[in-house]
Amino acid sequence: MRLLPLLIASTLLLTACGQQDAAPAADAAPGAADTAAATATPESANAPAAGPLPGEPGAADAAATGTSTPVQSNATPLPGEPGGPDLAAAAPPTEFDPASVPESSASLPPFPFFKEPEGLVSTLGDRDRNKNFDREHMIAGDKVVAIEGKVFRDRFQLTNPEQREYSDIEFHRNYANAIAELGGQKINQVQYTNQVNAAFGGREAVDKHYHGTCASDGCENHTYLIRQGGKEWWIQVSTGAIPLHGEVVVLERQGMTSKLAFIDAAAMKKALDADGRIALYINFDVDKATLRPDAAAVVTEIHSLLSNDPALRLSIDGHTDSTGTAERNRELSRQRAEAVQAALVAKGIAADRLQAQGFGPDQPLADNATEDGRAKNRRVELVRLP
Repeated sequence: MRLLPLLIASTLLLTACGQQDAAPAADAAPGAADTAAATATPESANAPAAGPLPGEPGAADAAATGTSTPVQSNATPLPGEPGGPDLAAAAPPTEFDPASVPESSASLPPFPFFKEPEGLVSTLGDRDRNKNFDREHMIAGDKVVAIEGKVFRDRFQLTNPEQREYSDIEFHRNYANAIAELGGQKINQVQYTNQVNAAFGGREAVDKHYHGTCASDGCENHTYLIRQGGKEWWIQVSTGAIPLHGEVVVLERQGMTSKLAFIDAAAMKKALDADGRIALYINFDVDKATLRPDAAAVVTEIHSLLSNDPALRLSIDGHTDSTGTAERNRELSRQRAEAVQAALVAKGIAADRLQAQGFGPDQPLADNATEDGRAKNRRVELVRLP
């Protein structure tokens, strides 16, 4: 008799458990979700879910519960990300002003300032380490810039077991501290990314005059500037690659000292009479339309040419190499042609005898794949007008 109450209680308990287990199956039955949506009032349809969501205070951790409730982010998407601004519409790079770096009062050692780091041996020979005049691409502010002058380059393997080993942090820190002692400052705000390279014309354009471990993700590059007595020394320190390497470029910014005599007015006239045009190589500041002091002699000869032949009318045509974007080069070449025109007008030549236009990289004289070819393409042409 005592067993009967126990059997009845067990039966009731099992029945209750079965009802609880069956409830989720009923909710998941076909049409159940549609029925619930059809019977919900507007207030209940818009009401917030009862209880905290996973990840909120008082709620179970989402990872622990196995749920996949999406968490909405208020972060603004970056350029190029879904929902973010188009890369082409991103803000253009800003112009870096070297004068923003104060002049150093330190006693500077002879160029190129630095000895080999302790325990390291350069992998470059003297011929590759020293260039009397060349161009280097570095980052200033948030953009790649082209700087010209006397160049020193060095390269070290940092994990050579036969030498002292350096981490990339130690290599960078040594140069950063030494440059700070010389009164220099770090001037790059970004690294070489796809977006930064694209603004300069692409990775291929950057690599033409880049000397570092790599101008892309996976390598670390920093640019420094030292100014003193009106001179500028640009320094790029780079680490990366496999095996780990460190590279250093020191450039003393300066204009090239021409090894050629300037063509005179008589030679210009002879070429114009024979071909109707002549290519001149006039020096401007890098990426600017500012005539360098050594351009004055060429402008003087053009002035003599025009003064000796009052009926002569000229088109001044600017041309560039293919470094950088074509649009920027067309604008720059036009500005340079206009600078020559303005210099001649300032010397007394009537403005209506001259016109100025820019063709950028569109009419090359030589192959832009070589430095010699690019140098020939960076020119100003005088073309006889009817």
